[in-house]
Amino acid sequence: MRRVVGGASLVLAVSATAWASAWGSASIRATSTETRLLIPARPDDRTIAHVLNRIGFGPTPGDIARVRAIGLDAYIDQQLHPERIADSGLASRLSELPTLAKNTGELTQEYFLPAQMARQRQQRAVAGQAMPAGTDPGAAAMPDTAPSTAIGRERIVLLELSQQKILRATYSERQLEEVMVDFWFNHFNVFAAKGLTRVYLSEYERDAIRPHVLGRFRGLLQATAESPAMLFYLDNWQSAAPSSAAMSGGRREARRGPGRAAVADRQRTITGEDRPRAQQNRRRGLNENYARELMELHTLGVDGGYSQKDVQEVARAFTGWTITNPRQGGPFTFVPRMHDDGEKTVLGHRIESGGGKSDGEQVLDILAGHPSTARHIATKLARRFVSDEPPPALVDRAAKRFLDTRGDIREVVRTIIESPEFFASASYRAKVKSPFEFVVSALRAIQIDVVNALPLVGSLRQLGMPLYLCQSPTGYGDKAEAWVNAGALLNRMNFAVALTGGRMRGIRSDTARATAVTAAAVLTGRVLAGDVSSTTSATVARATTAPQAMALVLGSPDFQKR
Repeated sequence: MRRVVGGASLVLAVSATAWASAWGSASIRATSTETRLLIPARPDDRTIAHVLNRIGFGPTPGDIARVRAIGLDAYIDQQLHPERIADSGLASRLSELPTLAKNTGELTQEYFLPAQMARQRQQRAVAGQAMPAGTDPGAAAMPDTAPSTAIGRERIVLLELSQQKILRATYSERQLEEVMVDFWFNHFNVFAAKGLTRVYLSEYERDAIRPHVLGRFRGLLQATAESPAMLFYLDNWQSAAPSSAAMSGGRREARRGPGRAAVADRQRTITGEDRPRAQQNRRRGLNENYARELMELHTLGVDGGYSQKDVQEVARAFTGWTITNPRQGGPFTFVPRMHDDGEKTVLGHRIESGGGKSDGEQVLDILAGHPSTARHIATKLARRFVSDEPPPALVDRAAKRFLDTRGDIREVVRTIIESPEFFASASYRAKVKSPFEFVVSALRAIQIDVVNALPLVGSLRQLGMPLYLCQSPTGYGDKAEAWVNAGALLNRMNFAVALTGGRMRGIRSDTARATAVTAAAVLTGRVLAGDVSSTTSATVARATTAPQAMALVLGSPDFQKR
């Protein structure tokens, strides 16, 4: 396996298969039954690096010493309260991305409507050539550079949103906040390439997700339920009090059984007719997509104890939750004439008739306070912060904390990251980094100045994790099995070679004065806390230049884990 770096051939001493096997298993089952909180009073470098890798996107070369100076407990508490952390250095980088500050109406007028008009002109110019059914002209793959055409301008919005995600994770001092934004967006995933979802994507992350990531789960649930991005993605904006025709369709859906969304439903959600005019011409009726995913993915979990009848009742409760003039980037609205105002029963709770919009809000109350929701959220958070198979005792305590605090996310996260299981030796490097975590941790490790993040957006596509373009409502996988294979390891090594070797535009670094020994010592000592395998040490020792040494460290199995 050879790549050219700095004019010299970089020869990896071990095969991709051997390095892939060195990744090992990312699953643990800690057995500690101790329930007291535990933050080591005198943590060693490994422990500090562990915390930096779990509640952030990995250490920079100076972070371990900085955390030791202020105290690990103080650092954790600081990260749990991001509003107390000054983050002025990030503002200048984000100021280069003007679409981030615009509201949806402005984005629609300046970017999306001109693109729609341009597509219509193109379609009229190609007489007799109909577009394939279900095709969304705006869902083409994102280019590495934004063209100057009207359609190209539309793509700028997603490209700038993707860049800000990388820049925030790399440079923000509020590392836990960025981890939680990434976690919750993935939990409440929407697919940018489904029709008008893209119009609302910036608003969705900025206004529905980000303000609530360490707040109360009930507030986050409401914000996502009312987001036009979610309403459009899961088709609830069209869901209305069912006619007799719609009800017959609903009876057909019921035969698919409770608990797990049918493949056909998800496929329709993702690739169905996305053009609003065509959708509006269809006869409205009850749509169960959002109701099903709300219970299966967002709250109760697949085994949360609900039935297909509950799905139908929840769908009825959310009829009339829609969007005003979606083609103009309009906001959420509730339309009483679309709402099924009859009596409903959800999970044994009676919702009286005549409630209007409060029907859906009562459903959110029921789901947010349900023990199955507490367990589902606690499990996912413990999986993110501790291990692919989180210890049952920890999940039990986190779920109890969720219920005791009425869904206070900050306190649930605190319970997890201040637990004995979090600091247990079995949890150390037990998680494999996703492509996004790998790219950002590499940028932080070698402290590269990102002048233009567009090439990094392209790199994440190549690594199998295009930002905001996960099609499934389930989001990207949060276990090692989603990312571990020999091909993925080779792609990561190729990225590390390009990043450290000056072959990626938009990136500034100064490694000319560093030697291979110095570069390797900084990364292995200050980023990996001196804890590298003998195989990695022997391989890195053969490097003859600083870029080679850095690429080998970043591509090593030790760096792939967190």
